[in-house]
Amino acid sequence: MKNSLRWADVDLGAISANCDRILHHLPKATKLFAVVKAGGYGHGAVPVAHAALEGGATGLAVATLEEGAQIRGLVDPEQILVMGGLLPAQAKAAAATGCSITVSSRELAEALGAAERPVPVHLKIDTGMGRFGCAPEDAPALAQFIDESRGTRLAGTWTHFAKAESDDAMTRSQFDLFIDTVSRLGVSPGMRHACNSAGALRHPDFALDAVRCGISIYGCEWPGTKPALALRSVVTHVKTVEKGATVGYGSLWRAPGQARVATVAIGYADGVQRARANRGEVLVRGRRAPLIGMVSMDAITLDVSDVPEVQVGDVATLIGRDGDVVITAEEVAEWSQTISYEVLTSIGPRVERRHSE
Repeated sequence: MKNSLRWADVDLGAISANCDRILHHLPKATKLFAVVKAGGYGHGAVPVAHAALEGGATGLAVATLEEGAQIRGLVDPEQILVMGGLLPAQAKAAAATGCSITVSSRELAEALGAAERPVPVHLKIDTGMGRFGCAPEDAPALAQFIDESRGTRLAGTWTHFAKAESDDAMTRSQFDLFIDTVSRLGVSPGMRHACNSAGALRHPDFALDAVRCGISIYGCEWPGTKPALALRSVVTHVKTVEKGATVGYGSLWRAPGQARVATVAIGYADGVQRARANRGEVLVRGRRAPLIGMVSMDAITLDVSDVPEVQVGDVATLIGRDGDVVITAEEVAEWSQTISYEVLTSIGPRVERRHSE
């Protein structure tokens, strides 16, 4: 163990293997954008990007210009897709990156059109997500404007599924609307892409020219992939409490009898949601120990009465494997009343990332 009391072991080989597995599930000509926004979903954007490219990804996708800047030089700038919404005032900075820029409005297209060299643009069409993207009826005019403008080039056209993980009928409706809209653009759409991880898994026939996969490359929400991250900390205190003793803020846990309580040096500042109060388990010495009491900013407490050999310095695993026992990010998400995406992206900066092949 290094000096840090909280760390994440990140298996870059797993990310490469997951990308390869995803690509083998798709039509041979389909390309993969590895989504590395939010610090590579908490795993570390630059190491993840390298690993994804080694696994067969040919493009990288981020949410912001700043995230794009972090990974510049790993691929041709045009193979970095900035998916998030931008303001027209950011057009000059966006053009300077050389990255592919998502456009949903005439205003941003006009601002980018003033660039000295053509900016690769991916036109986003809102087919049902309702977040951003141009209306389907406005897409032909906007696509033609982008195509004809001196400062922009239509490099791609895309949409995003709202319920690909659970609603096949809605996903098909969105896909059909997208294909119909693209057919009416009047110009070449460039690279067409619609599928996120859930879409690629459940509807490989919707893969088109490329897919954008985030959560699945990290080994979540896709059967057969390998989780790439293990979140660990250290037991810093162990004590015996008597029946009726309470633990933590709000005295939410009361000992039903004599109990052994271990304090672990990780808390909500590090990504352990407060919703975990008295919910779920943590692995210590290859055994599951219940999390008891409220989650503090810097610590959690466990009932280790059934693991009597626990001592200060023992490793506590919140996500990952300890011996033959595994806790998955999906399991933690259920205890936290959220989704695996939030579990991973909430892992804080105090948690040291330790990357290995």
